[in-house]
Amino acid sequence: MVQKSNRRSTRKALATRTAILRAAAGVFRDRGFGATGMREIAAAAGLSPGNLYYYFASKQQLLFFCQHHSLGRMLEAAHAIARRRLDPAERLRTLIRAHLTLILDELDGAAAHLEVEALPPALRRRVVAERDRYERAVRRMVETGCRRGTFAPCDAALVTRALLGALNWTARWYRPDGPTPPAQVAEAFADYLVKGLMP
Repeated sequence: MVQKSNRRSTRKALATRTAILRAAAGVFRDRGFGATGMREIAAAAGLSPGNLYYYFASKQQLLFFCQHHSLGRMLEAAHAIARRRLDPAERLRTLIRAHLTLILDELDGAAAHLEVEALPPALRRRVVAERDRYERAVRRMVETGCRRGTFAPCDAALVTRALLGALNWTARWYRPDGPTPPAQVAEAFADYLVKGLMP
């Protein structure tokens, strides 16, 4: 019974932390990450500063949560997609959709996803290690497509970085209140980026 209660409590805390991040994303877009303080984040999330500090002791902790959470979700998606019986092109399309859905829809285009340099060194190393694991998972998909002849021969490492650069940069320009919903952006990117790899 205690274990169930702990699981519920953990899920509720994660949901609250994610909601705070979504609220913070709007402030980061309007003011920039560097100029945003914890008071502005608390106001956007509808919390008192004291309540915000209960979930995040600092802006750097919130930033780490954003990056750790999003990279963890992306790695889970990449591993699940790799296990599915999909041809290489559809596998990469599915990954692109999942990546953009997370950044643009679940995290409301959180530009904090890109602010790696603002982290303290120890946290930055953890995020960079996770980011490298994800990059390797995407690169394996590109390499498989090249090996099977689905994609044109290419430098898989270079192509992977170009793909991830294009996907991650959407957090800089996407606006949730704009005319194009996240699913439509994800579909367009999946189409354009994968077509560019075809022989």
